[in-house]
Amino acid sequence: MNHLFGILFSPTDEWEKVRQDSSSVAGHYLKFLLWAGLAAPVAWYYGSTTIGWQLGDRVIRLTSDSAAQIMVLFYLAILVCTAFLGYMIHWMSETYEAKNSTLGKGVSIAGYTLAPLFVCGLIGFYPILWLDILLGCVAAAYTVYLLYVGVPIVMEIPSERGFLFASAMVGVGLVICAALLGATVILWELGAMPVFTD
Repeated sequence: MNHLFGILFSPTDEWEKVRQDSSSVAGHYLKFLLWAGLAAPVAWYYGSTTIGWQLGDRVIRLTSDSAAQIMVLFYLAILVCTAFLGYMIHWMSETYEAKNSTLGKGVSIAGYTLAPLFVCGLIGFYPILWLDILLGCVAAAYTVYLLYVGVPIVMEIPSERGFLFASAMVGVGLVICAALLGATVILWELGAMPVFTD
């Protein structure tokens, strides 16, 4: 968690510190991802069951059981997708001649790059549809920026090669998003669909 505020407010300096960090995958999960990834599901559970979304004169809420099931799946998706992105960063590092590549570094880059989205997930405590969309877009844009800044620093490669590497990772991220949409449809068909209160 020490890197969280640095990544958000002084990314170039903080990526230098991440490069020197020698955490393993398990260490990175224990120190950061298990906790940071939990923030959004907890916030959205509370917001979707207690506050709800205001649509005209109607408030829409999820039942507690439905929200719990969805948020557990959401949390698992965060952990698994971050690990997969970290693995892909490590796997592609040889192609881009990275000098400082370990699986732990790949997961570190993936986890800290996603920090704006983890923080943005806290808006789930009080869901307002237009604000959620606006802040989500800002957080996604900052996430992409962090990836482009961080990859060349942590992997110790020239910025031109880092740009290509980060662009490949953006492509992987888009494939992960598409896969999550497909998985969501399948899970809804298997019974994990939202159930709303009346």
